[in-house]
Amino acid sequence: MTKKPSKTKDFLSASAENPLKIAEKEKLLKPKSTEKKMTMRTRQSTRSAEITKPMSPKELKPKPKPKKKEDSKMPKKPPTAFFYFLEDFRKEYQKQNPDVKSMRDVGKACGEKWKIMSYEEKVQYYDIATEKRAAFDDAMTEYKKRKQENDEDQGSGDNYEELMY
Repeated sequence: MTKKPSKTKDFLSASAENPLKIAEKEKLLKPKSTEKKMTMRTRQSTRSAEITKPMSPKELKPKPKPKKKEDSKMPKKPPTAFFYFLEDFRKEYQKQNPDVKSMRDVGKACGEKWKIMSYEEKVQYYDIATEKRAAFDDAMTEYKKRKQENDEDQGSGDNYEELMY
């Protein structure tokens, strides 16, 4: 078996030779696929530079959606049964553990207790929540009626629908 001389040894020995031979040997060491990738990258970068300008980091961030104006007269949604339980639990927990000031710890303990509780224990909180929800629904229908009446009063009197028929 005869050993072929390695390319790196040839390259090192050619350092004293002609610079053209060195360049040829460097080409042998480079993989051909990177040459294609490099030419494609340069083509793409020149095309993209012609088409678009570089974007700043502020332009890359998505633009926030415009916020809806909240009506101060609109009734607020009532809390769920869990939040009514949380009010009661927080008072008891702070009495039993006065040294715990972290809301995180109170919330964790409350969540664990809520998971363990049976449906019969939770019923009282569900009842409170359904009563508050019914009151909210009534208030919301009233609010919508008032809002619709105000919108009609502020209109010019000629509705688009009336003009169509």
